Amino acid sequence: MKETRIDRVGIDKTGAQAAAGGTAFGVIVAISFCHLLNDMMQSLLPAIYPGLKSELHLSFGQIGMVTLVYQITASILQPMIGLYADKRPTPMALPGGTLFSLAGLTVLSIAHSYGLVLVGAALLGVGSSVFHPESSRVARMAAGGRHGLAQSLFQVGGNAGQALGPLAAALVVVRWGQSSLAFFALLALLSGAVLWNVANWYRHHGLSRLQVGGAGALHIELPRGHAARGIAILLALIFSKYVYLASLTSYYTFYLIQRFDLSVQNAQLHLFAFLAAVAVGTVAGGPLGDRFGRKYVIWFSILGALPFTLALPYAGLFWSGPLTVIIGLILASAFPAIVVFAQELVPGKVGMISGLFFGFSFGMGGLGAAGLGWLADHSSIETVFRVCAFLPAIGLLTAFLPNLGRERN
Repeated sequence: MKETRIDRVGIDKTGAQAAAGGTAFGVIVAISFCHLLNDMMQSLLPAIYPGLKSELHLSFGQIGMVTLVYQITASILQPMIGLYADKRPTPMALPGGTLFSLAGLTVLSIAHSYGLVLVGAALLGVGSSVFHPESSRVARMAAGGRHGLAQSLFQVGGNAGQALGPLAAALVVVRWGQSSLAFFALLALLSGAVLWNVANWYRHHGLSRLQVGGAGALHIELPRGHAARGIAILLALIFSKYVYLASLTSYYTFYLIQRFDLSVQNAQLHLFAFLAAVAVGTVAGGPLGDRFGRKYVIWFSILGALPFTLALPYAGLFWSGPLTVIIGLILASAFPAIVVFAQELVPGKVGMISGLFFGFSFGMGGLGAAGLGWLADHSSIETVFRVCAFLPAIGLLTAFLPNLGRERN
């Protein structure tokens, strides 16, 4: 008779996986599409920095502070929302959160003072803080055991949206002005309609899939302190990744304009190429982690970018574009693998872990943007990229991550 596999809590694993169902690609595509809309709306903020700097006479430090307000608002709230959702799931928070993004872009479209810009940035941060942990939970619910793939598909929607933000700014906002942000705010209504249907699936099917899948999962007992050490290392890797990304998303256009005398529109198109590469790289990270092990992907995706980041500050215009595309492709593969690795280190806390890592990534991006803005004001944009070039060396910490075993991958 065929032997049935039993985990440590006494659940029939084969039966649990069958009850949890296969991968719900329709749901994953829906939240990935909403992730695209959400992050495209969010990325319009840094995309309009050159216009805001000129119109409001802002310093680089003030530009960095706008990013800090946006990112910190999101980073503080996301783990708290994720922890609350673990204890008391609230499916309708998904469509409800889009109202904050709508309000944020509306405020930014009429903001002609620095204070109103900060208010709009804060509202955008709140919208993002509600969306990310709950949507990541939905990706876990819909994964059907293919957690890396689900996280990659979910994350690539956000990366695509971040890439489309500068393109939209170059084609629409630069031409029609700041008030055109109100048009993009209407996309929040479309996102809310899709998320309403996702929330209904979440309530009627997703929660039971998450509970059954969690009960049927194989739990590995790690020595005391190993899980905490692993989370700390993963957060350090997130720090290196997102501070470096902040240098590009917030200041790459200024770097190209000042060093190579490009127009704002051409600089935005270069930023679009980098962010598009990030979107493409994200697709590969999760499935490769499912296939070969997440630790190997984390090794490559952080440390592997180092030679290219070191070369970028000394490259001419011709090579700057290809180098940033390569950097985006490599760095982007890290995040899905890191999130799923962390979820496996702390089973049963999907919302909290998702909120912690999404929130920490936002916070580090904000702090990095503010710190790098101060550095640019007191030295130069070129100095910012020379300093940040060494950040991927932090990837050496991957050697100290615990081994979870191939059965966890």
